[in-house]
Amino acid sequence: MPVARCLSPFRNSSVWLSAFVCWALILWILSERPAPEMANLDLPGFDKVLHFAYFLVGAFLFSIALHLRGSSSWRRNFLVVVITLATIGALDEWHQSWIPSRSGNDLGDWGADLLGALTGALICKALWRPAC
Repeated sequence: MPVARCLSPFRNSSVWLSAFVCWALILWILSERPAPEMANLDLPGFDKVLHFAYFLVGAFLFSIALHLRGSSSWRRNFLVVVITLATIGALDEWHQSWIPSRSGNDLGDWGADLLGALTGALICKALWRPAC
């Protein structure tokens, strides 16, 4: 069996879009829980690093899904990814404001989400090779 056939599920936009939907559902579930105790890890801004990394992954998944669907140009895909994830980040902050022991409306968290989305989309564009 040729290698291309083994990797064919990864060339299917539905696989990547499903992964992105799972990413969003996990975000919602994590937001429903009380704020995690970070007593063992006392690093200033570590929660921002987690926001950045999580949204970087989400942007990467969504970028690949859009590209494999043949959606327009990378510039358009980039805008769709960043606007979508910025909206998800804002909704996540709003959602957290309704959860006891959570605080929503943290612009620092949303900024980290946005930077992660921008970085993830840019990395995906830089790594994408049409032959792959």
